[in-house]
Amino acid sequence: MKRKTPVRPSRAIVHVVNPAAYRQAHPKFPGAAGSHQFAPDKLPQSFNGAPVVDQTKNPQQPWRDLPAPTGQAPYHLDLGQVLDAATLGRIASSGTLIFHAVGDTGGVNTVTYQDNVASYMARDFLAGDPVNSPSFFYHLGDVVYYDGEGANYYAEFYEPYMDYHGPIFAIPGNHDGDVNPSTRESSCEAFVRNFCAQAAVISSDNHDSPRTTMTQPNVYWTLTTPLATFVGMYSNCPEGGQIAPAQAQWLAGELAAAAKNSALILAVHHPVYSAYGPKPGKQHLLSVIQQACASAKRSPDVILTGHVHNYQRFSAPVMAAKSIPVIVAGAGGYNKQLHTLSSAFHAQKPPIAIAGQPGAVLENFNDQQHGYLKVTITAKPRQVLCEYFAVPEPSAPVTTPLARFDAVAVPY
Repeated sequence: MKRKTPVRPSRAIVHVVNPAAYRQAHPKFPGAAGSHQFAPDKLPQSFNGAPVVDQTKNPQQPWRDLPAPTGQAPYHLDLGQVLDAATLGRIASSGTLIFHAVGDTGGVNTVTYQDNVASYMARDFLAGDPVNSPSFFYHLGDVVYYDGEGANYYAEFYEPYMDYHGPIFAIPGNHDGDVNPSTRESSCEAFVRNFCAQAAVISSDNHDSPRTTMTQPNVYWTLTTPLATFVGMYSNCPEGGQIAPAQAQWLAGELAAAAKNSALILAVHHPVYSAYGPKPGKQHLLSVIQQACASAKRSPDVILTGHVHNYQRFSAPVMAAKSIPVIVAGAGGYNKQLHTLSSAFHAQKPPIAIAGQPGAVLENFNDQQHGYLKVTITAKPRQVLCEYFAVPEPSAPVTTPLARFDAVAVPY
């Protein structure tokens, strides 16, 4: 049995990838014998170039006014307000915090793929070993399709995560904020009801799950924990994301105020980098983050995004010359078909420098399998380890534990 490549603490980003071995073990990955690929999108494939969204098929979503905050500025929630004292104490004493992250999960057409990903995430909870089990799931947006309807929360959120034994935090995605006129719900109304409640109660949208509502103070907000600060943005509904000045100012303040001896994680639904042409990263969103970093004189250690229904990992400079992992994790189970990169990316194979984006490199991607991130933050060494697990097809035999598809370790 081949020994797993270790992830070593370092003063630089350490990439741990073994795609050849993975393709041999997982024949449905592109490039393996007998592999299958979903048909690539027929729209032009480009990166931060001319418009590539076919407006006749993908009408631009409008800006939606934000709902009123349910908590006080600067919109902080401490993990100790959600987890019990014993669990929080174990995180602090062990110097280890583990969490899941993925977006674009709502199985509005079929729950098969969402249920499959959720079942593997639930298996990461190890009996009798809470230190090495996840403490929570941080959802990267698009919880409910197509328009964040309250009526869909049970089928697309509460029921699929019935066996997930940890709290679930979230930032809204464009589908969570969009509006279905027939429901008479305002933008993010159901999201606020289920994630920004004044108290942890059983939601009116929840039929029989024991999960209570989350008590986040706003649609953009900060989670503080013993080992990391999580700054969660809301990039609204327009393709590419849109940030109002008030949130941009808040972002700069949160980056500056984050604990200096802790890891700093930035989460936003829309990607700042993406190699999928119809949903490319947008310079506007990247500029907002870069300006906030410059103002705060601090860069996040990792940026987590969704929106594109696949996995992509970039390394890119966000402030000065410091390259950080910028990850798209949007294969959480929304639908069978994932967003397939153009054949040029498959032919060239990573790492691939992105034209027109100095320093930006596509380090790895998986556009054939659903999956999720497991992130481990440690105090000794001071490191953020992001591991991506691609799950087998729902019809395949259950594999426990999953083989890791990709990983990156970065010091903080």
